[in-house]
Amino acid sequence: MSAISPMPNTTNTTISTAGPPSRRNTELALLAFAVLIPCFAYMNVGLAMDGEMPSGMLGYGIGLGLLAGVGHLVVRKFAKYADPILLPMATLLNGIGLVLIWRLDQSPRLQASKVYAPAATNQLLFSAMGIALFIAVLIVIKDHRVLQRYTYISMVVALGLLIAPMFFPAKFGARIWITIPGIGGIQPGEFAKIVLAVFFAGYLMVKRDALALASRRFMGLYLPRGRDLGPILTVWGFSILVLVFETDLGTSLLFFGMFVVMLYVATERTSWIVFGLLMSAAGAVGVASFETHVQQRVQAWLDPMGEFLKSKQGLAGHSEQSMQALWAFGSGGVFGTGWGQGHSDLIGFAANSDFILATVGEELGLAGIMAILLVYGLIVERGVRTALAARDPFGKLLATGLAGAFAIQVFVVAGGVMGLIPLTGMTMPFMAQGGSSVIANWALVAVLIKISDTARRPAPAPAPSPDAEMTQVVRP
Repeated sequence: MSAISPMPNTTNTTISTAGPPSRRNTELALLAFAVLIPCFAYMNVGLAMDGEMPSGMLGYGIGLGLLAGVGHLVVRKFAKYADPILLPMATLLNGIGLVLIWRLDQSPRLQASKVYAPAATNQLLFSAMGIALFIAVLIVIKDHRVLQRYTYISMVVALGLLIAPMFFPAKFGARIWITIPGIGGIQPGEFAKIVLAVFFAGYLMVKRDALALASRRFMGLYLPRGRDLGPILTVWGFSILVLVFETDLGTSLLFFGMFVVMLYVATERTSWIVFGLLMSAAGAVGVASFETHVQQRVQAWLDPMGEFLKSKQGLAGHSEQSMQALWAFGSGGVFGTGWGQGHSDLIGFAANSDFILATVGEELGLAGIMAILLVYGLIVERGVRTALAARDPFGKLLATGLAGAFAIQVFVVAGGVMGLIPLTGMTMPFMAQGGSSVIANWALVAVLIKISDTARRPAPAPAPSPDAEMTQVVRP
């Protein structure tokens, strides 16, 4: 006789579906510090300038706290596993920027000037609009991979945003604004960088294999095939057109640099970086040879003191602000003069926009500058980490493009103010006065948070295998 007995299922799986913790409580704790630090800065400015606590401190703290709290609740609901660092760091920069703008609004010199217009209240309103767009992106975009469907629509929209300023009058020598009655000026280039990142990610995901092929090797570099140079030549040519017709060096560098970075990540070919740098240098030198506004920016960079003296003597000096910014940095030294005790307001109308970093350098010193740049670096680092953790190639490229665009913008603004490169006219993300900039950068952070949520979300449990079913054994 034989007995039939079932064997227990001893099949084990090595796939973990527990996933990482959500880290939302960590995000909440960091947000508390991100709100408290600007509040203390606000208090210090009031005590330094007026000898008393500023009357609007409570309203400012409650307002910033509510904006951060609402953003956190939406992330907790719609992006539970997102990176816990991005939202607090953006909130911290936005809050410090509001304090710096309010500090400059209190300057008697600026209040006595003909171009004075209080900007802190408007900037707080723009920050609220940025948080609203941040929330809308998290709610509407269920999965970042949906954006891949709109690759070529994104290209059309981005071209429209970049071309639109050509039909409006130039301001301060550049055509980067469009004027809408009742709303004011808008910089479409700030929004174009996000839309372009979507297009580049979708395009390169499809074409990366062809672009990675090399025809020959020269001096250690794999040269691309001639037929594959078309895309990069097209983007390079369009960046030159933006530079020529809008005289906007910042936007031209931003979107061409972003494309080259994403191209390198997609193909892993160092040659694309080399070609990109050479083409950027050739385009900038070529345009500077005949474009007056670009020549003025370069001259102010090469000889800031000479341009300052010309401006003061009425000899058609092009810019005195570059020299004033360097004096502000020198006056600040290592630890700065203290909140509200500097004189960077002498820079004038650009003190709270292009040159707001000079106020940080004077009143917080080299230590403060390094701390601010470290916060920016953390946002870029978390963006790159999100790209590395993304499970799909589109998400990897999109996160890389957004983090790269953010890093390039910080570099060109900080480099221009510090005298490392010529001024570009762009605004420091989250800190400088400008509604378009703060709103667009909140949207950028929202997309990164959505990608990180998908990357860190636990994988679904694997389906049971037919081999794992209970077997029967016949015993003699």
